[in-house]
Amino acid sequence: MRHARTTAPGVTPRALGAIAFLLAAPVFAQTTAAPPAADTEPSKPATPSDKSDGLPDLSSFLDEKYGFLPIAMPITEPAVGYGAMGGLAFLSKSFGDASKGLGRPNITFVGGFGTANGSWGALAADSRYWLDDHLQTLTGFVYASVNLDFHGIGADSKLENNPLRYNLEPKGGMLITKYRLGESMAWAGLGYAFASTQVSFEAPDTTPGIPNYDRVSNLGMLLPSVLLDTRDNVFTAVRGIYLEGSVNIGGKWLGGDDNFAKAGLTVIQYLPLPHRFYFALNLQANAAFGNTPFYVLPYVGLRGVPIMRYQGEEVVALEGELRWQFWKRFSILGFAGAGNAWNHFEKLDNTQGVVSGGGGFRYELARKYGIHMGLDVGFSRDTTALYIQFGSAWMRP
Repeated sequence: MRHARTTAPGVTPRALGAIAFLLAAPVFAQTTAAPPAADTEPSKPATPSDKSDGLPDLSSFLDEKYGFLPIAMPITEPAVGYGAMGGLAFLSKSFGDASKGLGRPNITFVGGFGTANGSWGALAADSRYWLDDHLQTLTGFVYASVNLDFHGIGADSKLENNPLRYNLEPKGGMLITKYRLGESMAWAGLGYAFASTQVSFEAPDTTPGIPNYDRVSNLGMLLPSVLLDTRDNVFTAVRGIYLEGSVNIGGKWLGGDDNFAKAGLTVIQYLPLPHRFYFALNLQANAAFGNTPFYVLPYVGLRGVPIMRYQGEEVVALEGELRWQFWKRFSILGFAGAGNAWNHFEKLDNTQGVVSGGGGFRYELARKYGIHMGLDVGFSRDTTALYIQFGSAWMRP
């Protein structure tokens, strides 16, 4: 997971899911064992190294953590500048067997974030499992102010090099439930999200290229989804697939101002290779239909590409990564990706594309749980960006 994305503007379901995931991933890594029973002997102090190779290892330390936990994470997203996100999480259940994707802890989080360009936000989220981990509920609430640049929808020569600065001030929340189908690794989900967002551009409304927008925009959305997850590890997977299809249905009958729909497909494949090489591929495809507000239209999400820089009614992005664990716990990796955004699926109007790439390193911080941490440097024609990574750059809870 890259600690580089703030809350997505407009408090879309993807945004609130990202909020919950940002708080959950570090917490998952630090909630792996229930507290000892009262009649047992005190546990020995955790050692900061693994006896098998003598290198620093936090597995035993993570085994000890439960209860309240402070969270602090850097934000390095180039669209909003450097910043930080922090808060307090409460853990009410031990981690269990993460490799099977079950037994995850219940988490309640309250916190906030701030960045160098004046963006800030306060948020609360709760992730909870029921019915022997067959039912998951995810709730979230956010109030934020995010400053971004608008480059147009699809290719726009007027805004390509002269973007318009705007501010989004969303407040809202969501409730999502997911149910595991039998003993399989397939899930079906349904949720609801509502957000009221104040939108303001620094430029006058008559400025060429400025989108049509309401000063205050209400979104009410129904959120069905299906998911198949066969990854061998939720932190740094080396084999398996993550396949998710989702639809966001917005409508006046759901409390919003507009009728629209968004469809999304995520396919992430992990494949181990000989000589400790590991390959992974991430495909993202999204499309919007109807009167979709400009700030919730799909965008290209790649390392080295500013968030919401390339927006369109339809977006496709593909990124590949090759990691080599060349010595003990140490890995180096390279990645490359390409994305396109356009309008009108049949005509491919206003197509704009971007290519990105970069490299990084990883250190296996907790061998017992397969947790790697490191640094990526991504670049495109727009910027060069630094990402602090916890687990995979595409990690999903």
